[in-house]
Amino acid sequence: MNGKDEFHIKCKTGDVGRYVLLPGDPDRVEKIAKYLDNAVKVQQKREYTVYTGYLDGEKVSVCSTGIGGPSAAIALEELANIGGDTFIRVGTAGGMDINIKGGDLVIASGAIRNEGTSKEYLPLEFPAVANHEVMSALITAAENLGREYHIGVVHCKDSFYGQHTPEKMPVGSELKHKWEAYLAGGALCSEMESAALFTVGSYRKVRVGTILLAVANQEREKLGLENVFADDTELAIKTAVEAVRVLIKK
Repeated sequence: MNGKDEFHIKCKTGDVGRYVLLPGDPDRVEKIAKYLDNAVKVQQKREYTVYTGYLDGEKVSVCSTGIGGPSAAIALEELANIGGDTFIRVGTAGGMDINIKGGDLVIASGAIRNEGTSKEYLPLEFPAVANHEVMSALITAAENLGREYHIGVVHCKDSFYGQHTPEKMPVGSELKHKWEAYLAGGALCSEMESAALFTVGSYRKVRVGTILLAVANQEREKLGLENVFADDTELAIKTAVEAVRVLIKK
């Protein structure tokens, strides 16, 4: 057992439960923690804010990861060191497939590794895939709550503006060419953390899944289709919490 604080999250064994919800935004942690019983703030350091409480009698934690793969991988590594073994990313994304509208839920089955963090763990031939038990629990949760959802591959990158304004980048032609390929391949939406989390989870032998709120869809906007903007993450949060309940019961 590890009795020392982890270097970045400043938590130790006993501070967190085996189930951990992973929002990117530190401001979202307290919002999620309200769904837990007797939740207390354990630590706050850098981009990492940690709360721990109980759900159906089981210790459950919430830890923010910040933006992007590097900080998300650090959080997962250190949480796994102190007892976390089941993780659900609760995040936001930009829609890619034109059937994804702002406010929709997306459950990731896998992630395109168009980022740098995962490459320092495993070669690109190794897929970044969600744990099937966690993914199944997210699907069950969405159905239990009567929520519509999409399931499929999501795109992960390191540059937010490289996605939204590729024409301004020196490698813009390459970015646009790859983007078109991802669209043709059926990528549902774009975000920044799941590829790293899935890859690190495979290496660390822990279970990782992702549920995302689609904020809007730039492809729908390009085509002149209705493009609703939605930033209320409550629906994704409720689904993730219900998924943890499903996993606890199993």
